[in-house]
Amino acid sequence: MKLYDLPPSPNARRVRIFIAEKGLEIPIVPVNMMTGENQSEGYLAKNSLGKMPLLELDDGTCIAESAAICRYLEEMNPNPPLMGRNPLERALVEMWHRRMEFEFLIPVITIFLHTGEMWKDRVTQIPQVAETGILNVKERMEWLDRELDGKEFITGEDYTVADITAQCAFVMAKAALGLRIAEDQPKLSNWFTRVSSRPTARA
Repeated sequence: MKLYDLPPSPNARRVRIFIAEKGLEIPIVPVNMMTGENQSEGYLAKNSLGKMPLLELDDGTCIAESAAICRYLEEMNPNPPLMGRNPLERALVEMWHRRMEFEFLIPVITIFLHTGEMWKDRVTQIPQVAETGILNVKERMEWLDRELDGKEFITGEDYTVADITAQCAFVMAKAALGLRIAEDQPKLSNWFTRVSSRPTARA
């Protein structure tokens, strides 16, 4: 088994943190997107979209999409549970996981696509998309601060894949966009301090 990785990618970081939380040792193969390595014939045979991360199993089966990779690893290595212990927990984790993707991770990536210098000649950048996205993310930060009232982590007492996805989004928002948690959002700030202090946060 091996993981094809794009080190700066928040989606790839999500999988690396997930692997680290599980205590797994999976060889990592960095893929250089800037040199077009992900568009090589060999890599496209593994993932026709040319994206990372990608988990290749020992029998040659390839699993793309970070959420799908995490799901496979959870099923194969259920402890510690990062996606819930029973049907209700699994549904609630999935609900919050999707919220963290749709409300934070995808918008942050979209803003970066429309503002990042590295994407200038790769995509048609539309400033208005980034401007609207920034306003929406800031509003959602206010929302999440309220939702975290009385909670240790996003779904409650347990650290889950929802926290992993959110922390990856917030790391990228701060590092690539300069978007930071506001001073009047103490619950969100305290949550971020907790997840960032975990030994796996730098995976």
